[in-house]
Amino acid sequence: MKPTARTVATAALLAGAASATAVLGLAAPAAAHIVVTPENAAAGGYARLALRVPTESDTLSTTRVQVYLDTAHPVASVLTEPVPGWTARTTTTRLATPIKTDDGDTVTATVGQITWTADSAASAIKPGQFLEFPLSLGPLPSDAPSLVLKALQTYSDGSVVRWIDTPAPGDPEPEHPAPVLRIQPPASAGASAGVVTRAAAGGSDRGALALGAAGAALGLAGLVLGGLALARTRAAHPVEAGSPPADSPRPVGSPDVSG
Repeated sequence: MKPTARTVATAALLAGAASATAVLGLAAPAAAHIVVTPENAAAGGYARLALRVPTESDTLSTTRVQVYLDTAHPVASVLTEPVPGWTARTTTTRLATPIKTDDGDTVTATVGQITWTADSAASAIKPGQFLEFPLSLGPLPSDAPSLVLKALQTYSDGSVVRWIDTPAPGDPEPEHPAPVLRIQPPASAGASAGVVTRAAAGGSDRGALALGAAGAALGLAGLVLGGLALARTRAAHPVEAGSPPADSPRPVGSPDVSG
């Protein structure tokens, strides 16, 4: 059966809505546990990362997130980006073996712990929601295949989920795996690994914003085309008053994080 103008208009409207939904859906969390995104970064470089924290509880909210950096493979520069409604506090750890920066300076202490605390119940991470906590790290170590970022997640009743398990290669994923950033050679990490220059380490992710804007524009264009087609149909086939269209439907301190 040949499609009517109304059918074409409806299809265009649905296509536009689907396009917009697909773009917005890129922000959905990929897993139900705390992860680092992106998962890969280049050795020796600076990376802009985000710790993605979902609330798994059906009744409680997340009020605090603590992350412990691997001081066995220290990072000289650790910066946090402000998150509205949350306060970040860093704790410095003295290094057993000092490291050199790319400027030749000697670093004897670096950030070993970051704690984000919700300023109020209104800004806590509610059930069914997630929040990302941006970080800038660098230079990333070249003597380790990965950085393990053990994390503690505190809920509104005071209970704590410990994301600190690190399975051996080949073992199944544990119940509460620690977030892991995989370190790769610079040539293989690529732009998609979140590698940035030192000057831009704390900047915004313009690429993601451009992608979202382009997708939203496509979705809007589909909605406009669908509306125009529907308007032409109604102009060509006016409906008498009181007659429905023929095709209308019927009516804490320093907790133990050793894993």
